[in-house]
Amino acid sequence: MTDAQLVEKKLAVIETCVAELRRLGRPALIATDVREERFAEHTLQMAIQAALDVASHIVSDRRLGEPRNNRELFALLERDGWVARDLAGTLSAMAGFRNVLVHGYDTVNLDVVRDVLEHRLDDLLAFVQAVRTRLVT
Repeated sequence: MTDAQLVEKKLAVIETCVAELRRLGRPALIATDVREERFAEHTLQMAIQAALDVASHIVSDRRLGEPRNNRELFALLERDGWVARDLAGTLSAMAGFRNVLVHGYDTVNLDVVRDVLEHRLDDLLAFVQAVRTRLVT
């Protein structure tokens, strides 16, 4: 059975990170202020990791399959009706972006960071809402 308390704790992390990015973040300064860049990158990393943790827990608990990587977690959730296809695709891309942030697989594109801050935070909140709705039903 899905541990609702654990999932809720992780969903709250996502909400907190998004609220902090909106309240404290200054996307226009990312390219010129190293503190702003690191705040944005680290806070995004925490939010995306929390989404991955939730996805992994649900996929494992419901035995939805064995993902080959973190990006596939959201495809498995989409297949089981937890999230819409578009949202699954966006979250999968965020998982890949998180890998760049954490592991340094590639140079972090600050334009992408800024785009996420300015246009994609609602996608993280949509994931929170989708999971909460599904947990209740």
